Amino acid sequence: MRVLKLLAFLQATGATAWSALWTFPSILLSAFLVAWGAEAAQFLISQGLALALLAWLQTLPEFAVEAVIAWEAGREPERAHLAIANLTGAIRLLLGLGWPMIYFVFAIWGRHTAKQRLPAIKLDDEHAIEVVGLIPPLLYFIVILVKQSINWVDAVVLVALYVVYLWALLRNPPHEVEQLGDAPKVSQWAYRQKAWRQKAAIGGLLAAGGFLLYVTAHPFLESMLAMAALFGVSQFVLVQWVAPFLSEFPEKVSAFLWARRVTHAPMALMNMVSSNINQWTILAAMIPLVYGFSHMHHTGTWASFPFDAEQRLEIVLTLLQTLLGAVILAEMEFDWLDASALFVLWLAQFLVPHWREEVAVAYGLWIAFLVIGFAIGKKQLRAPRLAWEIVIKKPTGRVPPQGGPAGR
Repeated sequence: MRVLKLLAFLQATGATAWSALWTFPSILLSAFLVAWGAEAAQFLISQGLALALLAWLQTLPEFAVEAVIAWEAGREPERAHLAIANLTGAIRLLLGLGWPMIYFVFAIWGRHTAKQRLPAIKLDDEHAIEVVGLIPPLLYFIVILVKQSINWVDAVVLVALYVVYLWALLRNPPHEVEQLGDAPKVSQWAYRQKAWRQKAAIGGLLAAGGFLLYVTAHPFLESMLAMAALFGVSQFVLVQWVAPFLSEFPEKVSAFLWARRVTHAPMALMNMVSSNINQWTILAAMIPLVYGFSHMHHTGTWASFPFDAEQRLEIVLTLLQTLLGAVILAEMEFDWLDASALFVLWLAQFLVPHWREEVAVAYGLWIAFLVIGFAIGKKQLRAPRLAWEIVIKKPTGRVPPQGGPAGR
């Protein structure tokens, strides 16, 4: 059995597939804890900011895996394609599988309360910040593609874009306390604590979940990757699909919990969108920094992270998929057709990798179709207008309660 040098440090710890017996329940518990903390936090800060914090905690395993790959690539440049494979695979998996999963869980659990058989997920006005927040890093990545490399200057720009995104989230007010009754009992308990104990309880839930995720992430990944290796999964598939799926597992659990409660489906979808923004900015910015430090450590000189033709295709495909997701959500809703098409196109290039160019063209044509719909007035371009109003005209008070099976 071929041993992956890239993950040799994991295998050296002596972990085996049997570690899944304790790491899997621990990962589930960590997902519950951070989800409870985030639901309580949205009554103190904006929901978007709470979800951004949640995304940081949930993507800890993903950052760890990407850092290891980028460091190894700095020592062995021929492995650089694996760093891009992991980044693009993580983004495409979250959007092509995660977003549709949220919709179909929402539709299945909400079919008894909705008037429509397949209702759309209606986003709240405050979610326009997350939708529009996807666009700036995508536009800047076009510059990176033209340069055919990513360096520390690009990393600084991407981090700056993320900081601006967080600032915009701060413009949204917290939710009304009247909505607390829809939250889980643990979240209600944490929020109802008095004085300093309230923030301590909410922070404690997030910290406990984050710590448990931190100490469990590596053993969990080790056990799952060991199982994948036993079944003869190729190195590229392992890095592009298996590792991202496992590292994104906590956020998928949280999103599933919210999506099945129907009224929280918009929050579940925004959890994924917030993670996508995190990936396009902070995760992407980490690659040239870790790669550059590793290259300097082994050769004495700093180096930018280069792209070859294959890597550029991977990035273009991922850019188009994410841009399509942003354009779809520009109407501030997500329906069964959107979810089905995103899943089918993701599944096509997953099962038949050499269809990547054809799938990229399909994404591009779909984007063009939607843009024409906006231009002729058949579709409403609501997200940019709402985001502008939120940023320019800071809302006062709190976000009022929303009702209805679709999250309105």
